[in-house]
Parts: sequence; structure tokens; C-alpha cells
Amino acid sequence: MADNLQKQLDKRGMTVADLSEALNFKYSTVRDWIKGNTYPRIDKIEMMANYFNISKSDLVERKTDKISSNNDPIDLSELANTDDDAVWDKLVSSGGRPLTEKDKAMIRLVFADRWDEITQKAKDIDNNNNNK
Repeated sequence: MADNLQKQLDKRGMTVADLSEALNFKYSTVRDWIKGNTYPRIDKIEMMANYFNISKSDLVERKTDKISSNNDPIDLSELANTDDDAVWDKLVSSGGRPLTEKDKAMIRLVFADRWDEITQKAKDIDNNNNNK
């Protein structure tokens, strides 16, 4: 629950204070949910799900299985032009947490602005490995 709630906040560039204010929850209560110290009542879960326009299960079910079991290759060229969560959910930060919207935006910019350079570097690496 804590990870899923943090993911929803990160996805929208929100803070604990933002969510607390938007739903009239105590800041310390939401902070405890994010830290995993306490668990919200079902009515609060429903309010948050409605606020984020997601299902309650998106908040309460473990999502790491979905990410770790998805072994489909990632087409890096897709990252430059997609908002599709299925593509982005294949990637995680160095800490194993889902990427924030800021991370995604930075990756898109790098790929979009430097795609030719990136693909040339990849070809050079392949050629060097084939020549060994």
C-alpha cells in the first residue's frame, strides 16, 4: 500500500501535503501511510482511489510481481514518445522503485534529443564486441 500510494503521488508530482490538503486528511496520517507505519481504513482508500481515478486494488495490491515478471524486451525508442504505463513499468529506479514523472521526462528528453547519437554509440559497441 505504501509503495503504491507513493507511486501515485510521484506520478502526479504531488507531495504528502498536497494529498492531505486535497482530501482533507491529516498530514501526519498520510505520512504514516506512506512510511507503512499505519494502514488507511477502506473509506480512505476509496477516497484516494477516486481522487487518483484508479481502482482500490491499484492502491492495495502488490505491484512488484507485475513489474518483475514482465520480461518482454523494452524498445528504447518507445521511451522518447510514450506515456504508456506498460512500457514505463518495465523500468525502475536504481533503488527498485517506480520511476517518477520527473525521471520519465528526463529520459524522454535524452532519447528524443540524442537518439541518433545513442544509436550510433550502440552500433559502435556492437562492432567493437564483434571484432574481439
